[in-house]
Amino acid sequence: MNDAELESNPSPDITAEETIVGGQTESLIDQQTLNQAYGQIDALKNNVQRLLIGQNDVVEQVIIAFLAGGHVLLEGVPGLGKTLLIRALAKSIDLDYKRVQFTPDLMPADVTGHSMLDMATGKFALRKGPAFTHLLLADEINRAPAKTQAALLEVMQEYQITIDGQSMPLETPFMVLATQNPIDNEGTYPLPEAELDRFMLKVLVSYPEHQDEITLTKLNTENQTGVVNASIQSVLSKEDALGLKALVSRVLIDDKVVDYAVGLVRATREWDGIVHGAGIRASIALVQAAKVKALCEGQGFVTPDHIKAMLLPVLRHRIILSAEREISGSSAEQVLSEIIQQAASPRQ
Repeated sequence: MNDAELESNPSPDITAEETIVGGQTESLIDQQTLNQAYGQIDALKNNVQRLLIGQNDVVEQVIIAFLAGGHVLLEGVPGLGKTLLIRALAKSIDLDYKRVQFTPDLMPADVTGHSMLDMATGKFALRKGPAFTHLLLADEINRAPAKTQAALLEVMQEYQITIDGQSMPLETPFMVLATQNPIDNEGTYPLPEAELDRFMLKVLVSYPEHQDEITLTKLNTENQTGVVNASIQSVLSKEDALGLKALVSRVLIDDKVVDYAVGLVRATREWDGIVHGAGIRASIALVQAAKVKALCEGQGFVTPDHIKAMLLPVLRHRIILSAEREISGSSAEQVLSEIIQQAASPRQ
């Protein structure tokens, strides 16, 4: 079962009109603000989708992670627009972005920066690395060894970089968007668990539908510009983006829905066929992503359906299946779908 199928199976319990708050439907955000936020997010999605044709779910999930203050691990075969996505997102919000090609000889200082001796003054000067940006693309992150990947641990969790004992906060907003190829394992390194857990979402990028591929082919062969080199205009300012991020904290979620989300995460720690379940970061990420998902739909409150819609991208990279389930051909998505089907949704 994929992400879209989960969204198409709505919860029969709490619906968008039946959220429980003292027996009434309430919202901490007025309708005018909700409508404005919905329009801004929709404009952002449409603008990015102009370049990333046929990847609507991918675009939405990346935007959700951005507004939720999280990071994204994109997995897909080459040529599906993974590196194009961050450029389109950055230009749509008029943000700075940097790209780092991860290779086996890449050093941690190549990502974060380092001190170097200024021969003219005889003093050490700080040379900032590409991590000092708004959006950082870590391209083919699994091609660098663990010591280089570890350079991102502080960056992703603390939103700061320490060089020679000096800690420097990163400018907000900030997001790491990493890519990896699931097929080519030669010359790659596994991502450490501590690093995987810092990615809010793992988004799978698949091939576009037939008609979308036709559109892509025509755009790239009928003119010299093509999709990759097409210009894209800004539709949101940095201040607009920060305003949307601040609005997420005001999205209402009932205690019963929080308990439902935490229960799903905790179930992975005891489920037959899972040898390593998701940690506390997963519960936080699931609730936060569900809040943004609700905002993307113009709602000021979270329902169990929003939790279900975000469960796979939040948890698929945080669990380790047993050898028996892997040998039988089971995937993380299938096991997580079993948990969803057997977990009781909260009722009014």
